[in-house]
Amino acid sequence: MKYLLYLPVILISYAIGSMSMAHFLSGRKGFDIREKGSGNMGASNAMITMGWGAGVITALFDMAKAALCVFAADRLLGETLPCVGAVAGVAAIIGHIFPFYLQFKGGKGLACFLGMTLVLDWRVFLGALVIVAAITLITDYIAIGTLTAAIAVPIALSILHRNVLLGVIVFIGPVIMFIKHRDNFKRIKEGTEIGFIRARKGEGRVK
Repeated sequence: MKYLLYLPVILISYAIGSMSMAHFLSGRKGFDIREKGSGNMGASNAMITMGWGAGVITALFDMAKAALCVFAADRLLGETLPCVGAVAGVAAIIGHIFPFYLQFKGGKGLACFLGMTLVLDWRVFLGALVIVAAITLITDYIAIGTLTAAIAVPIALSILHRNVLLGVIVFIGPVIMFIKHRDNFKRIKEGTEIGFIRARKGEGRVK
């Protein structure tokens, strides 16, 4: 019966994860971020369409909401339910990517994924940041850096914590993130994706 407690953890974490700072900020500026730039409701598109300030605020908010879910679930139920923090984190990521009140069209999940990773293991979090930064700078595409790090995180968590179940649960996040990044890779192939360098120059920003 105790495993039924996973259900409220998943539902609450999903609801928290569905909160969108990018949607809120773009609404304040008079447009729908889903109709500008990449159409993504995450930090990268917030940066492209509204500038670095909006991008940073969105990234920190998205990280914080996932981190909160992991921390609260682990603190309240960690001694009762195996890997409950990871379950909460993945549910928050799903909420971010598929928010129920926005026609299930949300962000791509990187900031949430990093927020979850930070609470699960800060060492893996730092490693993921290095991977994202390095691969993005090399390729000029955040999507490639994102997915490279997303693959590495569950593997590292499984090894460091000697817990295969933990890695399997966390790996659900990268699987969904891969699906959501299909259009990015299509645009990269076509040469129409706005890369890191172009984003720094403000290309795609709503005036």
